[in-house]
Amino acid sequence: MTNVNERSENNAKLSFQSGQFAFAAHLRDPAVNPAPADIEDRRVAIYRDLIYNNIEAFLSGGFPVLRSLMSDDSWHQLVRGFVKDHRCHTPYFLEISQEFLLYLREGKACIPDQLPFILELAHYEWVELALDVSPEILPEQTTDTTLSVALLDASLQISPLAWRLNYNYPVHQISVDNQPLEAPEQPTSLVVYRGPDEQIHFFESNAVTMRLLQLLEDGQLSARQALQQVAIELQHPEPEILVAMGESIIQQLLDLSILYHQP
Repeated sequence: MTNVNERSENNAKLSFQSGQFAFAAHLRDPAVNPAPADIEDRRVAIYRDLIYNNIEAFLSGGFPVLRSLMSDDSWHQLVRGFVKDHRCHTPYFLEISQEFLLYLREGKACIPDQLPFILELAHYEWVELALDVSPEILPEQTTDTTLSVALLDASLQISPLAWRLNYNYPVHQISVDNQPLEAPEQPTSLVVYRGPDEQIHFFESNAVTMRLLQLLEDGQLSARQALQQVAIELQHPEPEILVAMGESIIQQLLDLSILYHQP
């Protein structure tokens, strides 16, 4: 009798799981997978529309430039492919943008040929959202005016809300009226950061400044030491000139709250 009950329970579980899988498959790709026959289509449609519309609306808001570059058909085909083919690694709604970026990188997405920069643009737009919702806290900027006397020798730190990024395309300039079909000769270096005003900003940089920030990252070098290291790497004929010129860059980065004085 026990075996009969166990078999009955197992069959019920399998039937329930099969129904759930069939329902999920339909919600992911209703054009291919029919809805379970024992559920009224009016009820299924509520879930079908709710899931797709919520995801599509979130992606449209998270990737506004990308959305503006695509026709309605191309955009919905892209989102439909994401819902249908991608298996998310997180249940958190705020991380859908990151999952969408992973989907684009997998190479399964239907991407128009006229958007060769789509991966870099999507990454740039994701960075803006990631920084906007980041729980990181800005360090307190010192107001000690005596530090400006020995600025290059002060102990500095990089804001945890400042991300250094390098792209082949000028992603911060892409718009409906500016869609490069080929990457320019010079790559684009950006520092995207959240400022004290809680807004997202970008600072267009260059390879030298990016290397300078990299050297300052662990807090072991002063600005002067980092600039001297850059001069050595560049084989600059007059390192002290580069160090002197670098002081204005350091001050600019401090003013933008990309750099902070360490307490």
